[in-house]
Amino acid sequence: MRRPIHELSGIRTLKARRFTDERGFLLQSYTQSCLLEAGIRAVFRQAIQSRSRHRVLRGLHFQWDPPQDKLIRCIRGTILDVVVDVRPGSPSLGDHAAVELSETNDATLWVPAGFAHGFMALADDSIVLYECTAEWAPVAEGGILWCDPALAIEWPDPNPIVSEKDRGLPTLASWLSDPRSQAFRLSGEKP
Repeated sequence: MRRPIHELSGIRTLKARRFTDERGFLLQSYTQSCLLEAGIRAVFRQAIQSRSRHRVLRGLHFQWDPPQDKLIRCIRGTILDVVVDVRPGSPSLGDHAAVELSETNDATLWVPAGFAHGFMALADDSIVLYECTAEWAPVAEGGILWCDPALAIEWPDPNPIVSEKDRGLPTLASWLSDPRSQAFRLSGEKP
């Protein structure tokens, strides 16, 4: 089920501060104090930047060991960013939310561990910057199939450009049957 972004527990959207004058602008992506005010206590360990053509879809990805939270901004172009709750025991398990991020709306998205994340580029040369709380661990990365019918995500283009790796991701049901999915179980919940 699609939900408004604020209804998925832990997901936050933030607005970067833009200072404009005759020279152009300066954008303050975030400050630690603003993150703390939003309930985000993060130490970033890695920054990743991707560039995508129009209609490229990346995702839906996550990392379970070590768990990886992400702060995401589109610094050029426009993307539709989608998050899916993959936390066993969550009342919103399998639900998703979507938000448009662009170079002009100054929006930043906080995606905590336990959510699959992906996006579709809505413009050529869309550049996305991810700041991550854990370094990439290829043996502990996973994902959910972007077109899993159970998710009912309405992507802007039904025939996106998708990598072979992402075309081979499991459905949410398959992932939840894998014991590794329990790494995201909500605290206090038992399998």
